[in-house]
Amino acid sequence: MSAKIAGAPISWGVIEVSGWGHQMSQDRVLSEMTQLGYSACEFGPLGFLPIEAKARVATLREHGLSAVGGFVPVLLHDETHDPKPEILAELEVFEAAGAEVMVFAASSGSEGYDSRPVLSDAQWQTLFTNLTELEALAAEYGILAVLHPHMGTIIESAEDVARVLAGTSIGFCLDTGHMLIGGADPVTFARDHANRVKHVHAKDVSLALANKVKSGEWTYYEGVAAGMYVPLGQGDVDVAEIVRSLEAAGFTGWYVLEQDFVVTAEPAAGEGPIIDARASVTYLRSLLGE
Repeated sequence: MSAKIAGAPISWGVIEVSGWGHQMSQDRVLSEMTQLGYSACEFGPLGFLPIEAKARVATLREHGLSAVGGFVPVLLHDETHDPKPEILAELEVFEAAGAEVMVFAASSGSEGYDSRPVLSDAQWQTLFTNLTELEALAAEYGILAVLHPHMGTIIESAEDVARVLAGTSIGFCLDTGHMLIGGADPVTFARDHANRVKHVHAKDVSLALANKVKSGEWTYYEGVAAGMYVPLGQGDVDVAEIVRSLEAAGFTGWYVLEQDFVVTAEPAAGEGPIIDARASVTYLRSLLGE
């Protein structure tokens, strides 16, 4: 089997957004990943793992984990902002840590994921140019750069995704939850654009709750806190069909179990996010025939 499965700290509520909720400790999160049988993980937000590459690798190795890469929000549409210096610094750490994938999100320019601007045609072109240049820069370091459609970022809706497909050649991180909530169909995307899918963030969604976010009744944070994301196989995303399409197309990238979660207080041992994470990884392994 060529499929690779990894974890992500956001499944334990660890995120770059201030005020998101209780942030569980690095040791507990990584230890619980190991309990679930993960052999690799994404880095999580800056500061969750040590900043310096050798210390970062050492921390992961203590838990029997290797580095997949990580999620990097970056401002792409502002012609007065050059994103290359900040991404270059990240790439140097990714390369030194043995990471494979840098997952870009097109930042709105504000903190959090509850609002975003509407771009002009010129701003879209700036975004495309920056994406193309950053993809090439990452390749110089042996890192695969992919774009992550994400609620509350510039690339959110089906129309946004279509613009990127037409305006760039960059590969996608198919986030099965964010794509559905944003209005694109992840099943159709996996079938029709499998050649552009280079990385997967596997989520499932309660569409009834997600619709409250889509309508503006709830913020994105409120949706997550209410349980909008559910374990794989328990929501409204046809995860099985997505996996079938990707595997049939020869997908060899990572399936990262990445269920956004809000933790309100330190859970007792064996409780909290690990319950959903265990259900998700068990379901994904069953689809992949492990």
